[in-house]
Amino acid sequence: MDVVSDAISAVRAGRPSSNRLRVTGSWCVRLAPYEGAGFHVVLGGSCRLLTDGGGEPVALGPGDVVLLPHGTGHLLADGSGRPVDVRRAVPFEEVRDRDAVLPGGGPEVELLCGKYRLDRSRTHPLLAELPDVVLLPHRDGENPELRSAVDLLCRELAGARPGGSLALPSLLDLLLVYMVRAWTAGAHTGNWPAALSDPATAAALAALHAEPAAPWTTGLLAARAGVSRATLARRFTSLVGRPPMAYLTWWRLTLAATRLRDSDAPLATVARETGYGSPYALSHAFSREFGTTPGRYRGGLRAS
Repeated sequence: MDVVSDAISAVRAGRPSSNRLRVTGSWCVRLAPYEGAGFHVVLGGSCRLLTDGGGEPVALGPGDVVLLPHGTGHLLADGSGRPVDVRRAVPFEEVRDRDAVLPGGGPEVELLCGKYRLDRSRTHPLLAELPDVVLLPHRDGENPELRSAVDLLCRELAGARPGGSLALPSLLDLLLVYMVRAWTAGAHTGNWPAALSDPATAAALAALHAEPAAPWTTGLLAARAGVSRATLARRFTSLVGRPPMAYLTWWRLTLAATRLRDSDAPLATVARETGYGSPYALSHAFSREFGTTPGRYRGGLRAS
């Protein structure tokens, strides 16, 4: 697994959901804050997005994709340019999955709107660094994988087809990966895009994520990255926010929590897979990080 895949896999829970929205006229819909991530794909027409935090509206046109990775509450409104009256916003739940013809005339707008369920208790710092709104505008030649995923989604949504109940959530998962990948490739600020583009730090991260249970030391990682221990420690800590071994400990425990959530594997198996010599060693480290034992953690998840 690579860093982006691991960061998403650690927090993703359940299946994504999506709805079509087709509206005309002078309109405004509200989407409440959500414990996950939201996204919109403009299939046709144009509109505006306004977050609860204020600021200038974000103009969206055909083919544009926008990700709200922290579940920020927001409005979607027609693209007329007229001031948006937030008091007349209609809850999204009232108009989703049906044609909503609202007064005032104007061109039709069609959107694919969706949500990803995320477990925020173990958010990877790469995802935490994402801004509230990630706009990925449609530009010829940019983000071809993302464009291909959007095209496939449009075709899948065009009508009921065999296997669609499996294809659609898989394509939505793929869309999330491509949105995060496009941000890391195009961001001009932020530590994590810089970390993934720094050869030494990226090589060390790749090694830790490929073999989290291996008996890594800073020296072994530095050799893998082709730099000195001091150079790796300095660059890794500056970009990632913690030294290599501290990051490894955090990531191992995050993986352990994910395995406890997603499987019935015995604690001894989870310990072995995450680089701990015994269930006791894992339990001790896990309790320090999460404030509870692995057994109680898993039991709490089952009860909820």
